[in-house]
Amino acid sequence: MKWVRYISLGLIFWGLISFQGIKVDPPYVFPKMTWFPNMPIAKDNPVGIHGVELGRHLFYDPILSRDSMLSCSSCHQQKAAFSDPGSRFSVGVEGIELDRNTMPLFNLAWYEAYFWDGRASSLEEQALHPVRAHLEMNLSWEEAIERLNRHSLYPLMFEQAFGSRDIDSFLVGKALAQFERSLLSYNSKYDQVLRGEAYLTDDEYEGFVLMNEQNKGACLHCHNTDAHVLATSGGFANNGLDMVSHPEEYPDWGLGKTSGKEEDIGRFRIPSLRNIALTAPYMHDGRFKSLEEVLRFYSQEVNQTINLDSKMFMAHPRGVQLSDRQQQQIIAFLHTLTDSVFIHNPAHSSPFN
Repeated sequence: MKWVRYISLGLIFWGLISFQGIKVDPPYVFPKMTWFPNMPIAKDNPVGIHGVELGRHLFYDPILSRDSMLSCSSCHQQKAAFSDPGSRFSVGVEGIELDRNTMPLFNLAWYEAYFWDGRASSLEEQALHPVRAHLEMNLSWEEAIERLNRHSLYPLMFEQAFGSRDIDSFLVGKALAQFERSLLSYNSKYDQVLRGEAYLTDDEYEGFVLMNEQNKGACLHCHNTDAHVLATSGGFANNGLDMVSHPEEYPDWGLGKTSGKEEDIGRFRIPSLRNIALTAPYMHDGRFKSLEEVLRFYSQEVNQTINLDSKMFMAHPRGVQLSDRQQQQIIAFLHTLTDSVFIHNPAHSSPFN
């Protein structure tokens, strides 16, 4: 019978794929995200069910740090949208503080560059940096791979995810990237309003309007929450934190260190405003402890400095001059961007609990 022949051929086909070591990981099904742009897909690293689970294990396992005490999750905690809550600078295995504030992790597939300075062009590349970084996990990839190969579980998990037990750093990076792509935040009150499931209060609505009006908060150039639900342009900007007379005087060159261009010195990645109420302190150096401090800065403390982003010139001298009431209304709206479903999602939690 024809159907028997087709089933037999199908079994032979999948058997050959498995035998040849080709990945047969079932595809991970992403949720429907209303109002979001289409998610960019990494063609050389399709997201699979086993790949995400492997990445989740690696993310929470301290096996990738020199002293086996520090994991990715040590500095990226789910309760704080995968940032390091309350810490201006995270501390690595050497007990030394890092030199930049830890960024949160969510909706990462839409970015074209990673880290504050854009030094990684893909999630796969980004995932490799902390392991070998001296001040972070400080482990050689040779030792990391040896540990994973000796582990009772990981060789099988790599085979399930990638069709082979031959573990290398590139596959580790791919697995971590797959898990990080699954970290999607799309269920805040703001999202519920967009879906017609909730309503903004008067203050929340006024805050939304203030943010998106060019003659008021003028936040929309970098953090559009009207037509762009990611709440970031995804680019890099100098927002006038420091007053310097020459680009090379900046204490941290940011994107300029990566690009080598003088005009990029002092520019940093524009973070999303989603879950912003959970990720204090703020800015690349964590200088602001609260949203109140951030709003005060943008209202009256912006420096007209070298390499200041052209969009910041929309502001009045020293800032956009918002009243205390207006600042509080913006903060009220920012709280609607908190996604409590995301920070409690068991699919993103530690598999070792």
